[in-house]
Amino acid sequence: QVQLVESGGGLVQAGGSLRLSCAASGRTFSSYAMGWFRQAPGKEREFVAAISWSGGNTYYKDSVKGRFTISRDNAKNTVYLQMNSLKPDDTAVYYCAARSGRNSWYPSSEFGSWGQGTQVTVSS
Repeated sequence: QVQLVESGGGLVQAGGSLRLSCAASGRTFSSYAMGWFRQAPGKEREFVAAISWSGGNTYYKDSVKGRFTISRDNAKNTVYLQMNSLKPDDTAVYYCAARSGRNSWYPSSEFGSWGQGTQVTVSS
């Protein structure tokens, strides 16, 4: 099973940018679809973005389309989330997760192996 460690969170002003990274252990990273999720205080965890094992397919929550970009480097066992034009509503703990398999798409409910999360705070 893959183990995940997120980094790159922080405090940023509205309109700013952050790049999150998620490093995965193990030698089968390229066999996993990867996803980013977030949980704001008092709210349930929600899907943000996902990428297929090859990087050829990406998916986004509607409210982040055009602002966030998910990418991966299978040689470095790392998945990234570039977040631009950040808004206070983007404030949350961001988690990465994995789903074994080489399909182009998986339901967000099938992702697991959660990392510990990284806090993103956007001030207005």
